[in-house]
Amino acid sequence: MNRKLQRSSTDYILGGVCGGLANYFEFDPTLVRVAYVLLTVCTAFSGTLAYLLLWFVMPKQEA
Repeated sequence: MNRKLQRSSTDYILGGVCGGLANYFEFDPTLVRVAYVLLTVCTAFSGTLAYLLLWFVMPKQEA
């Protein structure tokens, strides 16, 4: 299977990073978002920096 890690252009709330990760790993996007929030809170909000980095590094999915 030929999958690409891309920000989702259809399943997004802010930047499409969690939706893109969910599509790539074939998980439910809601579970990815909940896991992201929990990890961000538990790691003194360092997940915010990771999200911003992925937002700029991951290409946006073409519609």
